[in-house]
Amino acid sequence: MLPSTFDVFGPIMVGPSSSHTAGALRIAQVAADVAPKPIKSVEFVLYNSFSATYRGHGTDKALVAGILGMRSFDPKVPDSFEYAKQKGLKYSFVAAGTDIALHPNTVDINMDFGDDYPISVRGESRGGGKVRIVGINGQEIKIRGEHPALIVHHKDSKGALATMTGLFAKADINIASLRSSRDDVSGNTYTIIESDQKITQGIVDTMRALDYVHWAERVAVPGETTASSIDAVKTEFGTVAELLDLCHAENTDIATLMKRREIELTGSAEEVDQQMEHVRRVMEHSITATIEKPERSLGGYLDGQARAVAKADFAQPDELLGERLTKAVSYAMAVLELSACMGVIVAAPTAGSAGVVPGALYAFTREPALIERGLYTAAAIGAIIMNNASVSGAEGGCQAEVGSAAAMTAAALCAMQGASPDVCCQAATISIGNLLGLVCDPVKGLVEYPCQNRNAIGVASAYSAAQLALSGVTNPVTLDEAIAAQASVGHLLPESLRETAQGGLAMCPSVCDSCAQPCS
Repeated sequence: MLPSTFDVFGPIMVGPSSSHTAGALRIAQVAADVAPKPIKSVEFVLYNSFSATYRGHGTDKALVAGILGMRSFDPKVPDSFEYAKQKGLKYSFVAAGTDIALHPNTVDINMDFGDDYPISVRGESRGGGKVRIVGINGQEIKIRGEHPALIVHHKDSKGALATMTGLFAKADINIASLRSSRDDVSGNTYTIIESDQKITQGIVDTMRALDYVHWAERVAVPGETTASSIDAVKTEFGTVAELLDLCHAENTDIATLMKRREIELTGSAEEVDQQMEHVRRVMEHSITATIEKPERSLGGYLDGQARAVAKADFAQPDELLGERLTKAVSYAMAVLELSACMGVIVAAPTAGSAGVVPGALYAFTREPALIERGLYTAAAIGAIIMNNASVSGAEGGCQAEVGSAAAMTAAALCAMQGASPDVCCQAATISIGNLLGLVCDPVKGLVEYPCQNRNAIGVASAYSAAQLALSGVTNPVTLDEAIAAQASVGHLLPESLRETAQGGLAMCPSVCDSCAQPCS
């Protein structure tokens, strides 16, 4: 299923990382939902990229915030440790190192309730705030959130599954899928029942009353589009070729199709407009907040750089970049500074690349209708990239983050000037090629350096790619092929160059002298 516009431009979140902060928080949210009673203590076991960079990304604070029920945009997230103390929640973190069998961003959340039934939830953060639940108490499961789901922990009793499915049939609720995983030693079984309809509280209560059921909980994965919405979508495409075919067949533009798809998903044009207005409002604040009032970042690398570019009183920057591009670069840098201070930003499509789209678009115009056209165009390109490659630095390097954002932005800039869908896609292709192979090597594991500078480069790439495409420059490869190449290159990058802070600039000896915080 192609992501929605507000999956691409979202979550609206406290920075600094969509996968390591917002995604981690959302995994913990699901774990807290699964918990059948108040949690006494919780242990977070972090693997791979999570293990290497969890302090610098605020993953630790985000995980605790999620357990406490906070949402990704809650300004209290940076203070979650203090709130946990107030509530008497004990927590600990274990950096488990590298396990190549696991997703790059994996965490086990081991919850203790003060009884004989502790619960462990394993989750993966897939980039852009997207998460997947893949384990319960050591048993493999898979919950992505496309369908309403019910988890039932029960004894392996004869007729148990028949009784459970019978309860759904009696309530006239269709089962989309059913998967059971049994521990052959203890006989404990976890059954996941997914429905394409709402799972009522009555079903849950009846399930809990069965004598062989230990507990039963509904699960909602934040940030996912449910199947009931998917069924209403008529405007669907999974590739650039399919998108262009639709545009040509209907003689319309990319933004019109993407907005129509959003209305089909939600069933309400008013709701879609409200969501877009919220995105635009947060973006508009994020591009100037730290220019107007600089703030020192968590790791100390960022403290007024955006303001320095925006307010420079000498001629060279304007001679090199010009007024508009200088403004775009400063805006993009400002978003990263705000994110690095755990301010509220819009992941676009990730927190690490959040400055590129708003920086470029708001430097070009402040006209709401044009901004909207650009955002819907960018969202369509971003959704196709998310569907066929990755926007996660831990999976594909910075080419997956800033590279994707620059391609989205290049297409948006062309659309805002009335260019055809084909020209928009040519611009996106040029921009992907410009940044192909860009590694993700955050110094000290912080989304600060070189991340801020790379957002500035992403803006420059988008502007130059748009100018080339508008001038008639074309590519010998299609955008679909460029996206496939980006995915292939991402898989070839070694782990040390995919957000682990174990390669590239992150390993330069001098960086250890410039940050007061210890290595993660």
